[in-house]
Amino acid sequence: MKRLKAALIQQSCSDNQPETFAKTGRMVRQAAEDGAKLVVLQELHNGTYFCQTEATEQFDRAEPIPGPATERLGALAKELGIVLVTSLFERRAPGLYHNTAVVFEQDGSIAGIYRKMHIPDDPGFYEKFYFTPGDLGFTPIRTSVGTLGVLVCWDQWYPEAARLMSLAGADLLIYPTAIGWDPADTPEEQERQREAWITVQRGHAVANGLPVLSVNRVGFEKSPDPHATGIRFWGTSFIAGPQGELLCKGSTEQEEILAVELDLERSEAVRRIWPFLRDRRIEAYGDLTRRFRD
Repeated sequence: MKRLKAALIQQSCSDNQPETFAKTGRMVRQAAEDGAKLVVLQELHNGTYFCQTEATEQFDRAEPIPGPATERLGALAKELGIVLVTSLFERRAPGLYHNTAVVFEQDGSIAGIYRKMHIPDDPGFYEKFYFTPGDLGFTPIRTSVGTLGVLVCWDQWYPEAARLMSLAGADLLIYPTAIGWDPADTPEEQERQREAWITVQRGHAVANGLPVLSVNRVGFEKSPDPHATGIRFWGTSFIAGPQGELLCKGSTEQEEILAVELDLERSEAVRRIWPFLRDRRIEAYGDLTRRFRD
């Protein structure tokens, strides 16, 4: 495909799963009615972001893949004839769980999965308690609309992940996300964090000559810990072109659908004038596999 209309679904979530899925479905249908052939949902979109605390009962949220959630989402993709990028809490085996992106083809089948590789462990983001690091590597998923370099949230800070997806033939870099502010931080610190998040991902677009699609949730989610401040998710979902140019950008507060028609041939043109892949000194990069160079 030379041109592709892609849409991001930026929404708030609740633990009323039928209600949350119904809202997601309405927004996805609207995007498809408006011509989107690729629709991307945010990280762990089935409910609230449960990683604010460490609690073993939260593992009950996980499902196998395939499972009930993939059946519903696959049926939605088939009904609308779209490629749908989703994000689920995967129960792989007893005691073995992943944060997993699932991509559905236009016929509703699973085109591929990606298991989140970089797992954070910060106040309010206790993901290492829940998720085993991915073991599928940085392998793009081939679909009818292109080859998708799907990564998840914390992965977006790592240039190595974006580069490896690019070298493996990705046409797009896609980041389902759940990131927000600590309400106790100053407005200045909050803005520095949000701008850093935007900047590093736009850098991945520039360095690899590829469009970047990043979708984040919005709204305040209270922490189960009465002493914690909760998280206010900052939205700001965006799509950037292969020179890092912002093609669309969401608000920090509103649920919304962000859609853009992408010219997939621009990546070739940009890589001809900025041949970063040509000029890489691959023989000198061995130390990248070391934790630190003492």
